[in-house]
Amino acid sequence: MKGLRFFDFLIIAVALGATVFISLAILGRSGDRLVVRIDGQSGQWEYPLDQDREVRVPGPLGITVVDIAGGRAAITDSPCPNKTCVLAGSISRGGQWVACLPNKVFVRLVGGDGEGFDAAAY
Repeated sequence: MKGLRFFDFLIIAVALGATVFISLAILGRSGDRLVVRIDGQSGQWEYPLDQDREVRVPGPLGITVVDIAGGRAAITDSPCPNKTCVLAGSISRGGQWVACLPNKVFVRLVGGDGEGFDAAAY
């Protein structure tokens, strides 16, 4: 068996370089800022999760209030009859969501490490 040749070293170096580049690209996304995306019957809005605010979203039943504070987002008031959306609590990781279905308001967090599935998706 012959020893390693120049092109063998070149192929190994390219493979290692590609592995490092892809790893850094994937791990580098973890610093993404989380954004609160609110979908309502009259449009879509996005707000940074790290800036506190109260958002009033109109729907067919009335106004749904989304509170963004302390790195968390929650529906704090809505005109729906059973208030399940208010009882759902707050969300703080990418991929999480809360919705007021009767009033057609959907709130989700986009970006960051957790983008994708949460435990409720299984």
